Amino acid sequence: PITPGELLCLGSSLAFSGLFYYLYRKKARVVARIQEAPKLQVDNDLPALVSAADGRCLPYVALEGVVLPAKAALTSHYHEGLQGVIQKLLLKEHRLIWNSLARSW
Repeated sequence: PITPGELLCLGSSLAFSGLFYYLYRKKARVVARIQEAPKLQVDNDLPALVSAADGRCLPYVALEGVVLPAKAALTSHYHEGLQGVIQKLLLKEHRLIWNSLARSW
């Protein structure tokens, strides 16, 4: 004899397992698309390739080449000799609205 509590635990366990498997497969497809991304060199042909693409956008490409910093390269505090640059910094500020019911912003 199986009790209703055991059935509830079994059902919720199966539901959570199915949900996590679905999320795992979804992320695995994204990782596979990124790993299959074409590798392009940063050279004079790149602007023509981008302008010829649909919507002037290349989804999931890996760019290989040398970049130069605008001012100074960023150095790592944890790995000596490791340097990097920031491509673009985007700051998005969300508007706060007072919620009088919860008395919070």
